[in-house]
Amino acid sequence: MKAWKKIAIGAGIAVLLAIIVGFTVHQSSKNVVTVQTGKVQRQDLATVVSASGEIKPKTYVNIGANAFGKITHLHVKEGDRVKKGQLLAQLENVQSSADVNANEASLQAAETDALAADAALKTSQADLRRAQADYDRNKLDWDRAQSLFNDGLISKSDFDSRKNAWATADAGLVQAQARVAQAKAQNESARKHVNQASATLTHYTDLLQKTTYLAPYDGVITNLPVREGETVVIGIQNAQGSTLMTIADMSIITAEVKVDETDIVNVHVGQPAEVTIDAIPKKIFHGTVSEIGDNAIVRSSGVSTSQSATASEEAKDFKVVVTLSDPPLDLRPGLSTTAKITTATRSSALSVPIQALTIRSKAQIEQQNSAPGSVHAAAPAPKEVASKSKKDDDVQGVFVIRNKKAQFVPVTTGSTGTTDIEVLEGLKEGDEVITGSYKVLRTLRPGSGVKIDNSAPKKEEEEAS
Repeated sequence: MKAWKKIAIGAGIAVLLAIIVGFTVHQSSKNVVTVQTGKVQRQDLATVVSASGEIKPKTYVNIGANAFGKITHLHVKEGDRVKKGQLLAQLENVQSSADVNANEASLQAAETDALAADAALKTSQADLRRAQADYDRNKLDWDRAQSLFNDGLISKSDFDSRKNAWATADAGLVQAQARVAQAKAQNESARKHVNQASATLTHYTDLLQKTTYLAPYDGVITNLPVREGETVVIGIQNAQGSTLMTIADMSIITAEVKVDETDIVNVHVGQPAEVTIDAIPKKIFHGTVSEIGDNAIVRSSGVSTSQSATASEEAKDFKVVVTLSDPPLDLRPGLSTTAKITTATRSSALSVPIQALTIRSKAQIEQQNSAPGSVHAAAPAPKEVASKSKKDDDVQGVFVIRNKKAQFVPVTTGSTGTTDIEVLEGLKEGDEVITGSYKVLRTLRPGSGVKIDNSAPKKEEEEAS
């Protein structure tokens, strides 16, 4: 056989072998799933509850109108720092001042009348004592006259004279007693007039004081919606009164956030929190949970459930107050904020990435044990698997790579961190678990062959296309 024929035959055989090898590799690779993996490792975990809200001072007060009238003077402007007792605003007070002056005069007149009544009472009491003395003296004379007249020692005219003197003294005593009683009544009336005038003066003095507004404590004017010359009104039953200004005590700043009802059971007073403020990016402030609300707040309406007459199935939140330990001086109330509250910590906990967790039915796990050689991705589970009657058959676990295959391992989990979750049972340190992609984890069957590719994963849109 010629040499060129031998070469042609050899080349043909080589090509045929290459085709066979390529076909075999292609067929074997069709049932291999490409996955991303992560290691089971020990690390410190912190369970964090995140909630949003706004910055509020611990203490603030809306100073409302206590009287009807026109603002004559505003002594502060928005942003001013004030001291306790500092004059803030003044309403017109001409009529109130006149009423106070008139009632002060009335009180002085009533006090003068009371002094005169007291003097008259003392005079009447002195007259009563004198009348009593005259009565006693004439009574003795009358008693002696009776004895002497019976013995014939005095005349009938002298006897009658002493009798008349005693009768006159007796009438004088009764009259003096009546004058004392009258003086006491007049004195009591005068004192009541003093009390009445004093109460009236207190009333008008209070009305006058309500035209002057003083700072209740040291703070900052955070809101000033009125101007000089405006007329303010007090609130009534169905109408809110005018608000002159808002004063906030900026020495203690809080972040008031709303925590979801599913997380509130893990939040307790004293837990640490990290607070971020939208207006101050890339900076973290530290604080402590200082208050937890008892009533749920309907998320859509912001109304407390205790104020609602009907039950609601809507999502609910609870108010949580975080007191900042290092607030900046230029912080303003109302700024949007987010608080991350650390509810639990675990040191050196065996953990896996959260995205590695998945759920499989007991039937799929049994299939893995009975047919470990099946190496293909599963179609999405039928809808009836997710029904309530099948939920008891679901098992939580992760896929561990063993002999280049995805072995489903049930696990028991503990504390949840930001990106990782604690594993209490089922894994050991160093195990390699499948973490992605999400599409693969959702459809991967236990026992499938896998190929590891930990390069940057493609976007879900690109994978879907």
